[in-house]
Amino acid sequence: MPMTGAMPAIGTPLSRDKLLETARSLPADLEVLSTLGEMLQDVNAELEAIASLLRRDLALAARIVRISNSPLFGGRVSSVEEAVNRVGFGEILRLVGTATTGRFADRALEHYGITALQLRDNMLYTAFACEELARFADVDARMAYTSGLLRPIGFMVLDRAARGRIPPRETFEPKRWGNYRIWEGSFLGIGHAEVAGLILDEWHFPKVMGSALRAHYLSHPADFGQPLALLLNLAGTLTGAAGHAFEGETDHWLFARRGATCENGRLEHVPGDANALGPRSFSGICAGDPARGRRAGRRASRAGGGIDQTPC
Repeated sequence: MPMTGAMPAIGTPLSRDKLLETARSLPADLEVLSTLGEMLQDVNAELEAIASLLRRDLALAARIVRISNSPLFGGRVSSVEEAVNRVGFGEILRLVGTATTGRFADRALEHYGITALQLRDNMLYTAFACEELARFADVDARMAYTSGLLRPIGFMVLDRAARGRIPPRETFEPKRWGNYRIWEGSFLGIGHAEVAGLILDEWHFPKVMGSALRAHYLSHPADFGQPLALLLNLAGTLTGAAGHAFEGETDHWLFARRGATCENGRLEHVPGDANALGPRSFSGICAGDPARGRRAGRRASRAGGGIDQTPC
């Protein structure tokens, strides 16, 4: 029987400084991704300037060239400049996001019981699903993609910070703990969603992204006032339906719990809370135009399904 309430934290809760120090040890440069997001919002940004930014992280640049040589992105490039010019503004974020995912998902999250492959697939599927869902709502598609991609960053930081702090016998087990938040509260004193928001704020991503990551489990009434948080939760339903959910957070996908279903790319029965996404909200599409709602669900599922052919 899973525990249903948070237990007192064991030891001293992880400090903000410790969390940020751990985030800086991650194998990918968050500042590059943050700056890239700003540049892509600037209609006057030049591809050469973007290439110069990407060259700052040598390991990332090398991975970008390698991925660019895959059939997915066209092949036959030898430099970051060639890669950027080949894909252009429309695909550069996906290219960099794919490369970044490969660096983040370089190892299992042992304390959470998440394999490196599960982490990679969850990041990519959620990012693609968010990007597609955003096209049907009043949410910027690039911001949605990046939010979906970086959603698990709190897991990564806490897993690293937990080393030497949590004995092997106390790692997360679904049957014992039920969900990650109860386990985190018992051993770490802070949850992964809060840590993700902290990190995105520190690296100067748009404030709306950090706020949405903190709120995307929709635990409080005020969370429903954040369109990006709602979209992330809805994307979680799609990701779970595709078999890429993390075991300890399946009960946090509110739309799935309230009857939303996704079979063969058909997302239906989305509850009315998603109306907060705006006049072109996903739930409004499903209620007012079921065919369009199913079409959006298929597009998100198809985009996410491409992870099997995505080199990292």
